[in-house]
Amino acid sequence: MVQRDHPQASLRLQCRLLGVCRSGLYYQPRQADAEQLALMRRIDELSLAHPFYGSRQMSRHLQRERYRVGRDKVRRLMRTMGLEAVYCKPRTSRPEPGHRVYPYLLRDVLIERPHQAWCADITYIPLQRGFLYLVAVMDWLSRAVLSWELSNTLDTEFCLLALEAALEQFGPPGIFNTDQGSQFTSQAFTGCLQEAGVRVSMDGRGRWLDNVFIERLWRSLKYEAVYLQELADGFAARAAISKWLAFYYRAS
Repeated sequence: MVQRDHPQASLRLQCRLLGVCRSGLYYQPRQADAEQLALMRRIDELSLAHPFYGSRQMSRHLQRERYRVGRDKVRRLMRTMGLEAVYCKPRTSRPEPGHRVYPYLLRDVLIERPHQAWCADITYIPLQRGFLYLVAVMDWLSRAVLSWELSNTLDTEFCLLALEAALEQFGPPGIFNTDQGSQFTSQAFTGCLQEAGVRVSMDGRGRWLDNVFIERLWRSLKYEAVYLQELADGFAARAAISKWLAFYYRAS
């Protein structure tokens, strides 16, 4: 998306227009050590099994399993992984300061046809020597995954790529609903939706159950594909996810 040698728009201007952080252009991810990767994988497993775990309950559970870890570290790792407890609480996902938050449009709306409403969510994918983030665009009625992308950073660009791929293949939905994560509240993401004539909807207070079905998809994907093998790198992850989704649709 960002052109480093653009003749007119500076990197600063391009990042501001796209709603992305300029520091991400220069970021070189450090490889986590094996002990921390194992801890992150265990946190992800526990989060799937006990989605109501916050950092306090997570750290207590890990300590019972003889992990030497405190709540501060667990909180930091959960934030890195994009994990948070699933229960009814205000402001479950906080947008970037300055990003517009759109109203929730699906209250009491009967979803009765495909592409009437879409949603998107992000999850963590462990690798042998690191981790990736996976975003998926899903149809609200059929629960079909319309597009997905992997990234080694939790930025806006890979979410935008998934959105553009879904729009190109299926055309625009009536409503697109997300949480208030900074990737989805960015001007680049919401602007793309508005240009396509899509009404933007965002979860607010009391809407914590809206993404339960996509959380179930993540759970099935991880237990049936990701955790059954040691994914060496992004190429292996992409192949495993693609194969599992093809199986998922044949079986459903």
